[in-house]
Amino acid sequence: MGGVVAGRVRPTARAVVAAAVVAVLAVSGCGVTRDDDGGENRRLRMMIPNAPGGGYDQTGRAATRVMETADLTGRFEVSNVSGASGTVAMQRLVNERGAEDLLMTMGLGVVGATHTNGSDARVSGATPIAQLVEEQEGLLVPADSPFETVEDLVEAWTADPGSVRIGGGSSPGGPDHLFPMQLADAVGIDPTDVSYISYDGGGPLTTALLGSKIDVGTSGLAEFEGQIADGSLRVLATSGEERLEGIDAPTLQESGIELVFTNWRGVLAPPGIPDDVRDAHIALLEQMHATDEWREALETNGWVDAFVTGDEFEEFLVEQDERVATTLDELGLP
Repeated sequence: MGGVVAGRVRPTARAVVAAAVVAVLAVSGCGVTRDDDGGENRRLRMMIPNAPGGGYDQTGRAATRVMETADLTGRFEVSNVSGASGTVAMQRLVNERGAEDLLMTMGLGVVGATHTNGSDARVSGATPIAQLVEEQEGLLVPADSPFETVEDLVEAWTADPGSVRIGGGSSPGGPDHLFPMQLADAVGIDPTDVSYISYDGGGPLTTALLGSKIDVGTSGLAEFEGQIADGSLRVLATSGEERLEGIDAPTLQESGIELVFTNWRGVLAPPGIPDDVRDAHIALLEQMHATDEWREALETNGWVDAFVTGDEFEEFLVEQDERVATTLDELGLP
């Protein structure tokens, strides 16, 4: 296809998803009232829709750390709510309608997961606060992989698509899934022939790569900084228009593959919050975005600043929701 997807299925476990959602909702509260204290006395919750170590986790914890250390708000309560690649957390966010102290990191993976899991808890039903960052995807292999270059990978992959096991830190419909599917399409492989294995975030994906359970990993590279630095993982190529600083790997375009692909992450609040609370959340993230500490976090993690808020972010979410549905359909994926 060769197109740009800013940001992002075959689940057979809708019953499992539903059961997980019920379990989460049984222990979660609804309609938390506002703490009227502002500034450094304002206490908030940040929900992370996947396991520790993943991209949402890194983004959410970086943001809350900056807001706390800059005394923009009080202490954040950060919690990881795993399940169905963000669908369980998304359902919990929607269920906490009117909760004025709750925020949640999310991104293309959550958009895709709600589609592929058949969930009614769509991002369009929440309150958009801000898009924070964009991030390139990378092709990762273990140190002892026979694939020395992306050309080696493509040669083996096109010869026998099913023989190359590809893993990603998001479910079908998420960025780590859509990226290899679009890559397959770009090099002449039927996406339905791709052997893709889903992992819940970067931590489990790292374990799978180092344990040789998969041949190639697709994900944002900030989650693998340590393994790349010590040589236990290698990067064959990155998916952006330009090379990533500090990563010794070409872009796909440099390797003759016409594909550019980027992921994104942002922040939502529950539906039904008052306009003044929405505006206060937006103002808080605008203050965070203006700090030197946040600029350092962008540089450290290799994130591209893609900050937009409120209505503009809402329009972007609608566009992304439509694009994910269209892309899945174009790839012939359910």
